[in-house]
Amino acid sequence: MSVAADSVGLLLSFLARLITGAQGHWYGCPPKAEQRIYFANHQSHLDWVLIWAALPRDLRAMTRPIAAKDYWTASPLRHWITREVFNAVYVARQRTDDQDPLEPLVEALRSGDSLVIFPEGTRSNRGDPQAFKSGLYHLAEQFPAVQLIPAWIDNVQRVMPKGEVVPVPILCSVTFGAPLAPLQPGEDKRDFLDRARDAVVDLKAVAA
Repeated sequence: MSVAADSVGLLLSFLARLITGAQGHWYGCPPKAEQRIYFANHQSHLDWVLIWAALPRDLRAMTRPIAAKDYWTASPLRHWITREVFNAVYVARQRTDDQDPLEPLVEALRSGDSLVIFPEGTRSNRGDPQAFKSGLYHLAEQFPAVQLIPAWIDNVQRVMPKGEVVPVPILCSVTFGAPLAPLQPGEDKRDFLDRARDAVVDLKAVAA
């Protein structure tokens, strides 16, 4: 990361904390600089910014958010910020049949990066997450040594509701839970994804 990008990153972190509070609470795992997949509920465009801001600075340097390529490269400023400051992994929401949507994520994990993902796949206005899609299962299957850390993002939907463009200052938090038990031999995909979703939902009570 360049000096300019690092300075912008610090400014954005400060602004995120100013607007949202961006408090990180760690239950069952310390904020340790090791390879992880952070997976959380998804209600706002600010979700991954909030998680990034809640991480200690040394973890931010190795943690890459997943960003929809069509949206986050639509303007030069968005593209520069997500590429140079957040080092985002771009994923295509519209792709051809022969494209593997997980390929950019797999490449990042092979490089030793940590990831922030939202297994619902789309934002929701509901209180609890929608059913998780299969991506987290396939990543857990391919990278069994990478820790899976559930996270619950609280109140961010009130800061940046779906369809809104101007954030409203309010106190938010990110609660990080204990690592999810690895994928068990023979475990059914849906059972694993339900278990992962339950780990996120269980943190809602902790955050209350």
